[in-house]
Amino acid sequence: MDKDNFTAAKGQAGSENVSLRSAAADVIKNLARSAKRAAKKDTSAPERPEAAAPSKAASAAAAEAPAATPARSGRARSVSSQSNFGSGNRRSTTRTVNRPRTDERKLNTAGGKEGREPAAKKEPSAGRQKLAIIPLGGLGEVGKNMTAFKFGNNIIVVDSGMTFPDEEQLGIDLVIPDYSYLLENKSMVRGIFVTHGHEDHIGALPYVMKDLKVPVYGSRLTLGLLRGKLKEHNISANNLHEVNAGDTITAGPFKVEFIHVSHSIPDSMALALHTPVGVCLHTGDFKIDMSPIDNQFMDLNRISELGQQGVLLLMADSTNVERPGFTASEKSVGPALENIFLNATGRVIVTTFASNVHRIQQAIWAAERTGRKVAVVGRGMNNVVGIANELGYLKVKANTFIDINDIRKFPDRKLAILTTGSQGETLAGLTRMSQGEHRQVQLRTGDLVVISANPIPGNEKMISKTVDNLYHQNVDVAYGRGMGLHVSGHASQEDLKLLFNLVRPRFFMPVHGEYRMLCEHGKLATSMGVASKNIFIMENGQVLELSARSGRISGAVHAGQTLIDGRGIGDVGTTVLKDRKQLSNDGIVIASVVINRETRRLHNMPYIFSRGFVYEKGNDTIFREAEKRIVRVVESMMERDYNQAALKTSIKNTISRLCAERTGRKPIIVPIINEI
Repeated sequence: MDKDNFTAAKGQAGSENVSLRSAAADVIKNLARSAKRAAKKDTSAPERPEAAAPSKAASAAAAEAPAATPARSGRARSVSSQSNFGSGNRRSTTRTVNRPRTDERKLNTAGGKEGREPAAKKEPSAGRQKLAIIPLGGLGEVGKNMTAFKFGNNIIVVDSGMTFPDEEQLGIDLVIPDYSYLLENKSMVRGIFVTHGHEDHIGALPYVMKDLKVPVYGSRLTLGLLRGKLKEHNISANNLHEVNAGDTITAGPFKVEFIHVSHSIPDSMALALHTPVGVCLHTGDFKIDMSPIDNQFMDLNRISELGQQGVLLLMADSTNVERPGFTASEKSVGPALENIFLNATGRVIVTTFASNVHRIQQAIWAAERTGRKVAVVGRGMNNVVGIANELGYLKVKANTFIDINDIRKFPDRKLAILTTGSQGETLAGLTRMSQGEHRQVQLRTGDLVVISANPIPGNEKMISKTVDNLYHQNVDVAYGRGMGLHVSGHASQEDLKLLFNLVRPRFFMPVHGEYRMLCEHGKLATSMGVASKNIFIMENGQVLELSARSGRISGAVHAGQTLIDGRGIGDVGTTVLKDRKQLSNDGIVIASVVINRETRRLHNMPYIFSRGFVYEKGNDTIFREAEKRIVRVVESMMERDYNQAALKTSIKNTISRLCAERTGRKPIIVPIINEI
């Protein structure tokens, strides 16, 4: 593919971005004017609208009756098992949501019969109680998002995600939040509410749901992806409850309202938590897309309504807070992809995030418009494409998909392949193709590889290595920010400013980002009129206490990370990781010593061998010296009272000193003493 075609694709995407930004600016101006006019009309309201504190009697009733039905007329939505995909932002039938009794029944911790309520503990009246917001993950990091909200003896949880291990966590498969706080208070947990189906928001649920038998609420696609994960872990999906945008679920004193937002995966939601002290708006991951792929627009109207009624706390996505301007529409990637497909003479191999359903949809459309069949490679990509297609979130012609084993039946110019590996993952499809190790796809001259994703921080080296390997395979590669092949799914600075103008919160807590991102988001909030004393830059485990008029950080709970290694959950800690790192750096030396129990003398010469330390052939002098030193240690120990533990320590110290003297290395030393 020639350079001019790449340049044309880039220019086309850029011109659309300009028009979209112009349209976005007009919408922003109109929404801001409407909000200001509404605020001026309400002359009886205070200068900063806030959620009115309920009366003591009403608050007490809310705290004592977990199953109270939502009282906000005209906004409660029906919960239906039918999808509203393709129906725009059409509202569900208006009626009060009555959820299964599992999230309403008080749990009997004394072991009595189900349904019998334990003796109620004496609590301060609800008017004096405060709402506690407890982040258990997702702050100071990108991933493993999990936040608990506690009022009285009621807790709800928002999201339960995972992240991938860093380079220091050798052998670890994935990392999830330490949710021991929830286990300690499991009788209080009323439900888990999921914003969308990305791994950093649902990845920990198969582990959490083994320990917490509570309802889990999410959108249709979110639960579809989650069901697949639960099936792999042999966990029942009976506690999953599907919701639509506009639905409100009652869980204890909380009324949780689902609000549609735009993101890189369909069915993404913000959550408005209606509590006895006020409304908390949690955005989840979002961006403001004026031309979404599925025509499902972010419900800015409802967010504006909440802002006019009064939002106590805003918790907003901080991922792109360092980027100026607006985040471009996902639709802007389509023309660039289609232009590449049109001009390619061989196979087109596209890699992107497996969960980016909108990007996958555009790649499929580009293939169909250019007469290409589509094959899917990679477990993650197959899972997402299969579930999204089955649930109707992908619009695909009947004969578009083919099995990967059938690609030899079609000419190269009629083929497109979707694969995992956009981040250079070791075992992903594209990585193995680049190394010539993939069983079904062998790259050849004329192939074009399209990397439709930007590197996640920390993955740059792996992606660079994959691209180099692709060039060694003599294929063309389209990648990089200048190609117009990727846009973010997160809000940039101007999107966030619009959100602040609509919501006008009393308090603000930035979420979902590394610590510098949270700090920059706090500065942005200050510039938008939020008082600096009302901005809380938090860390995982800290507790934010809110009343209707005040907020403060009050103490902390235990929060951290749980490492998943194979089937082991949390059984790998700092000591094991330290040993693994030492093994990877300097190897291991094992000394086997056999002692006669009766004579207390060596039965034979010590046997020493190593792995990952030195190549034994040609370096046998160090092992012979080690044997001599061990003999002297054993003989000196036998002259005193024999103690096996002390002997092991002496042998370990002796070999460590020798290795450091001869090689400057510090291998793990393992003495083994056998008595006969």
